[in-house]
Amino acid sequence: MRVLVIGSGAREHAIVLAASHDPAVTALACAPGNAGIAALAEPLGVDLTDPSAVAVLAGEWKADLVVIGPEVPLVAGAADAVRGAGIACFGPSAEAARIEGSKAFAKEVMAAAKVPTARAEVVDNPAHLDAALARFGPTWVVKDDGLAAGKGVVVTPDIEQARKHALMLLDGGHPVVLESFLDGPEASLFCLVDGRTVVPLLPAQDFKRVGDGDAGPNTGGMGAYAPLPWAPAGLVDDVVATIVQPVVDELAARGAPFSGLLYAGLALTSDGPQVIEFNCRFGDPETQAVLALLRTPIAGLLHATATGRLAEHPPLEWAEGAAVTVVLAADGYPGKPRTGDVITGGEAEGVLHAGTRRRDDGAVVSNGGRVLAVVGTGGDLEAARAQAYERVGRVHLPGAHHRTDIALRAVRGEIALPTR
Repeated sequence: MRVLVIGSGAREHAIVLAASHDPAVTALACAPGNAGIAALAEPLGVDLTDPSAVAVLAGEWKADLVVIGPEVPLVAGAADAVRGAGIACFGPSAEAARIEGSKAFAKEVMAAAKVPTARAEVVDNPAHLDAALARFGPTWVVKDDGLAAGKGVVVTPDIEQARKHALMLLDGGHPVVLESFLDGPEASLFCLVDGRTVVPLLPAQDFKRVGDGDAGPNTGGMGAYAPLPWAPAGLVDDVVATIVQPVVDELAARGAPFSGLLYAGLALTSDGPQVIEFNCRFGDPETQAVLALLRTPIAGLLHATATGRLAEHPPLEWAEGAAVTVVLAADGYPGKPRTGDVITGGEAEGVLHAGTRRRDDGAVVSNGGRVLAVVGTGGDLEAARAQAYERVGRVHLPGAHHRTDIALRAVRGEIALPTR
C-alpha cells in the first residue's frame, strides 16, 4: 500500500513512524513533512490550504491511501477532493469537519443528539457582549468560534479578562462562544469512525497551559499521557454510547456522515462525562502517546476506516503499560516563537519533530512554536514518565522550555473525579 500523509507536525511524525513499521506499506510519503519525518518518508511539497493541490499530489504520487493530519485542510475540503479523485482518504468531508471548524455548529449537533455539554451562547455583536457575560460565571469560558490551533480559549475567574478576550475576537471578525464552566478532570478520547461504526482508541489526557501547575496561557498542547490509571471502569464504553455514537448518528442523519478520527475532548464532571469540544482529526500531542502503544498495523486500520469497512476489522491490539509525551517549545511560545536555533539530539529514539527544518548546511533548526515531542514508554505511567524526561534531557535547543509535571499528578494518585 502506498500511503501519503498530509501535514508537518509531531502528530504526522507519529503517524509516519507507525506506518513505517507496517509491513503492508510499500511506499511512504509526507507533504510537506519536516526534518524528522524526512528520515522515514519521501518529502513532498503541497499547499495545505488548497484541496485541489492535495488531490493532484495524491494522484501524481499514485497514493492508495491519503491520511490528512491537520484540521485546516480538512475544514477546507481536502478529503472531499481526494475522494473525488477516486483515492481512499482518512479524514472527514468539509461538511462533517464543521464539528471542529464551527463551535456553534458543534453545539447545534450536540443539542440535537442530546449529548451532555456545557451551556453555551454565541455572541457576534460587541453590543450584546456584556449582557451575555452576565449570564455566565463566576468562571468564564470564552472561545473563538472558528479554528484557533488550540489557543483561542480563555478560562478565567476575571470577568474583565474574559471581556477583553471576547472583544479582541469580535474586533477581528470572529464570533465568540461563551460557555458554562465544567468541573472535573479532562480527558481526550479518539474514535475511528467510518460513517457508522465507532472504534475507540485509548483515552489520554493533555496539558494545554504553558507552565507547570497549569499556569499561563493556553497552547496547542505541552504534553500528554495514555492511558488514564484514574479513569473509572467502563468510561470508554460509556462515552462511546452516550456521546460519540449519538453525534455520529446525528451527522449521518444530516447527510454529512463522519469518516476519519473523531476526537472528543471531555470533562469528567460530577454529573458524568460532558463534551468540551470535538475535533475532526488526531489530536496533538495525545496522538504521540496513543500511537506509541498501538500494536495493530496502522495502514490497514486507517484504510478500513476510509473505505467503510471498520466493522470487519479485527479488534485492536495494544502494548501493556503507558506512554508519556513532553513537548519542547521554542523561546517565546505561545507568543511569537524564536526560530532558526540549532537542535542537537533530535535524531534520538522517541523524539518526534514538529516545528523543524533542515538548513542548507545540514543542520536541523527550529521552525515553529512547538518544536519537538519527546515520547517515553514503560510498564506503568511512572516508568514511561521517567523515560520521557530522560530523553528530554538528551535534547538541546537554545532557549527552549517544557513542562516538568506532565502526568505527575496521575503518578502520585492525586486525580479524583468530583462527586455530587
